[in-house]
Amino acid sequence: MKRMSFRAGVLLSMSMALLPVAGAGLSAPVAFAQSASAATPQAPIEALYKALDQIQHSHDSFAQRSQVAATAIDQSYDLDTFVKTSVGLRYNSLAPDEKQKLLTAFRNYTAARYVSNFKPGSDVRFTIAPTVTDSPVGGAKVVQTHLGTEESMPGTEVDYLMQNENGSWKIIDVLLTDTHISQAGAQRSDFTSTLMSGGVPALISYLERKVQSYSND
Repeated sequence: MKRMSFRAGVLLSMSMALLPVAGAGLSAPVAFAQSASAATPQAPIEALYKALDQIQHSHDSFAQRSQVAATAIDQSYDLDTFVKTSVGLRYNSLAPDEKQKLLTAFRNYTAARYVSNFKPGSDVRFTIAPTVTDSPVGGAKVVQTHLGTEESMPGTEVDYLMQNENGSWKIIDVLLTDTHISQAGAQRSDFTSTLMSGGVPALISYLERKVQSYSND
């Protein structure tokens, strides 16, 4: 079966850890629209996919669709952990105001990328596997999901690394299963040169330019 590309995995986001998830197939998948407890690993992904489905069927402005995506990111992601993994050890030494500015820029960037990938008329169908697998990362779980546009097409698979925080599961990485490389890890590689040359201000500027680029697609 075709695996997910980095663009679709942003899907992202969303779409990006480095684990194969053998044995957790997508037979009898659960549609994202079904309700789920906030205590289940699938629940944040259901909220995210519900927002992406809304985006791809909406003809609102880019800014309005980005706000829908940003709200879903707030609900679904542990953004602090995700950004920390994407930036690396440098993140620990940032001042609180630098972290906040970077988190805001990264949130806007991630939302804009989702909106760019799931344009109106995309008609992507989202399903979530009903079972989860354990991750080698302590206490984390892996949730498989499936994206397809037609029932006759094989579609693509996106896996999420989920961490429980005080009884609530959050996304901490998106798994690129074709290469066994995490999205956060791939982003860290992309961001390294910018951080080395200009620090956090340069990375924030880069993310803001990417948002502008996505808005012009």
